[in-house]
Amino acid sequence: MINWTHVFTTYIPHLVVISIGVLIALIFHQVITDLMTQQQMHTTFSPQTILAVLAAIHDLIHRQIDSILSLRKEALFSPAVEGCFLALVIMIIIIRMDNPTYLLAFSTFKAPDSWKVSHDQIIEMMKCQDCFTQESLDFMKRLLVRSGTGQHTAWPPGIVQCLKGKKPDRSIVGSRTEAETVIFDIVENAMRKANVKAEDIDVLVINCSLFSPTPSLCAAVITKFQLKSDILSYNLSGMGCGASLLALDLAKNMLHRRKFGGKALVVSTEIITPNLYLGNDRAFLLQNTLFRCGGAAMIISNKWMDGHKAWFKLLHTVRVQGTSEDAYQCVFETEDSTGNVGVRLSKEIVKVAGKTMEKNLTTLGPLVLPYSEQAKVVFSIVAKVFMKKFFGKRRTVYVPDFKRAVDHFCIHAGGRAVIDGE
Repeated sequence: MINWTHVFTTYIPHLVVISIGVLIALIFHQVITDLMTQQQMHTTFSPQTILAVLAAIHDLIHRQIDSILSLRKEALFSPAVEGCFLALVIMIIIIRMDNPTYLLAFSTFKAPDSWKVSHDQIIEMMKCQDCFTQESLDFMKRLLVRSGTGQHTAWPPGIVQCLKGKKPDRSIVGSRTEAETVIFDIVENAMRKANVKAEDIDVLVINCSLFSPTPSLCAAVITKFQLKSDILSYNLSGMGCGASLLALDLAKNMLHRRKFGGKALVVSTEIITPNLYLGNDRAFLLQNTLFRCGGAAMIISNKWMDGHKAWFKLLHTVRVQGTSEDAYQCVFETEDSTGNVGVRLSKEIVKVAGKTMEKNLTTLGPLVLPYSEQAKVVFSIVAKVFMKKFFGKRRTVYVPDFKRAVDHFCIHAGGRAVIDGE
């Protein structure tokens, strides 16, 4: 479905520029016509002619301002000039109300072939760690089969090298190597696709939950690409799988606080090298089979003139924060009973995610659903209250059809179980 309102507002800035040119041309035409009528200007082009026209325009604008301040109704400009000016004012008001955020470029990491491994090779890498029991290896093998991942997914070179008989490298140096390889590649590609230079970036946001070194990943990007010294940079950590959307929301808010707009670089990744779980507690083993090397970078802008070259326009960002103890504990980095650090996934994660997604859609609904669907929801709520109060009967609330408002749903890799309620 196409929302023509957003299409129209995308090109309004260009119409404003054209309207300004037309307005100036109309004023010049009116002044020149008046001067020729009064025989105060020669038809030949000369410096005196230009000075006469500019003086007449200055006098006309001065008289118009004086007329407005003295509250006199005096028609000094032609109807064409007044109509063009009115249209220009309306378009500027529409632009100011729109406050857009545009996606100019998007880049994902494409791992080299030397990083890619099959399911069997992953299990072989786990064996090379010399810490997993056969029961844990069999469990991870079953998880891989059900994970939905392919036979050519990327693992960091520090761990893959154990397939060649080398000792795994889970050091800070190895972790930085993975981070820089992924992040530098996607940032370079995103900037090239958006045709922006380092000095064009005003805001930088990087999210990586489990690897937060000092200096930060933001500092590494700023140094590598020589971003400007007054850039607003933020490094988000510990915020899990939803951090990329939170980073996008943060970048959008920072751009909207800038008086004349700007451009933001948003980077989302997770670093695998230092985060391999080396114990045998099943609640921790999922992280060894589900996650892979990867990253994404986005260039976003809230400058009006960037709309025509944007890929997408961001309309709404909605966030719902779980506040219960179950929500806090469902994904928890800690040690197992033997002291091995890992991320523990609770059995309550499906229930917590389902409740949070329901609240999220409830918040999002009024922003995107057509009025016909919203009316059905309101009517069902009123009917429910009426039936319960006067007849003691229960009535279910109408569940709106989001497919009438949304064409595509992008689901997190582990989100299918949440949708199915498994």
